Parts: sequence; C-alpha cells; structure tokens
Amino acid sequence: MVELLEVYDLKGKLLRVQDRDDFYKEIKKEFAKKDNISKKVKTIRLLLMNSNGRIYLQKRSNIKQENAGLYDKTVGGHVSAGDSYDMTVVRECAEELGFPAAILSKREFDRAVKVTDLSIIGIFKKVDYTSHFLSVRKTKQGKFIQPVMGSFYVGYYDGAIRFVDGESSGIEVFSIKELENDIKKNPDKFTDDLKVMIKRYKKFLKPIK
Repeated sequence: MVELLEVYDLKGKLLRVQDRDDFYKEIKKEFAKKDNISKKVKTIRLLLMNSNGRIYLQKRSNIKQENAGLYDKTVGGHVSAGDSYDMTVVRECAEELGFPAAILSKREFDRAVKVTDLSIIGIFKKVDYTSHFLSVRKTKQGKFIQPVMGSFYVGYYDGAIRFVDGESSGIEVFSIKELENDIKKNPDKFTDDLKVMIKRYKKFLKPIK
C-alpha cells in the first residue's frame, strides 16, 4: 500500500508529496554520499503510561531494518499527506496498539485522566514540537541521522494492549527509575531517540495524582 508523505526542505518549505518508500531510498543515498540529509517529513512520537506512571516501551522486532531488537518509544509514525499530527497519533495508536485514544489540551487532559475509565480509552496530550529533531537510525550498514519535524505526546491507558501490525516483538513496562537505571547500565538496549525523549520529558512521566 502506497503511503504519501509531505516532503519539506530544512527551512520548512513544502517541496512535494512523495511515496514513503521512494523518499527513504532517496535520503539514504543522500546520507551515504554527503553524510547529511537535506529533506524532512512530519512524524509523531508517544510515550504511554498506565495510571501508576509505569512506561510502556515497544521492543522492535529483530526483522526491522532500522533499530532492530531495541527498546523504543511506545508509538512512532509518519504523518501522511493531508493529515494532522493529532490525527496521526490516534490512528497509529489504533493500528499498532489496538485501542482508541483522544488528544486533549493540557487543562482538559489533567481533568480527564482523573474522571475517565482508562481501561477503555487512552487520554493523551501534546508536550512538545520541534521542527528539526535528529532521529538516529541504526542499520546493518551503519547508522544514519534523519532530520524530522516532530510532535511529541504523553498519555495514560490502563487497558489491554495488543500489537496489530506484527512489527514489534512486544511491550515491556518500566518505572522511570528502572528505565533510567537500565539505560545507564545497558545503553545499547535502547534507541537514541528514546534516550533523548526520557531526558527531555521526564517531568511528564509520573503517576496520576
């Protein structure tokens, strides 16, 4: 199935709409030749917790071409052409984890997580946006660094999680202290993107009061 992405230059000017596979072939060739990439696409990243503040991490399948076998953020994905960041989080959550979710403002989020049955629906909020996040991808041929336009989310959900797309080997749950200790002792178990997110957004990774 063709997935179309909006492709931007590094200043944020829209260049074209392009098939995802073609885009990645193009930027990998560019990185191999120039050691940098001159184009970027829109992406989302989610760190999901249960109401006790324990963080769900996805263990990437060993058959993945990039960051194979590493622990990563709960959900990540590309924003398809014409879609919003928020819509992409909701869609990716349903497709990858198998449950519905709602994106709320900070004020609504703080109230909703206390009054919503989190075994039925996930409640998320946007915590950051950066127009130039550098995503590190490790492959068998080495690594490449991809600039992206990224929106970052955190949220809570207490229900069952099941991977729908088969591209993950499972979920593991960590407290923030356990995760920080494991990253310190075994840094090669985790993606570089996750390490950056834990440092930046630690203040959001806590139990519901």
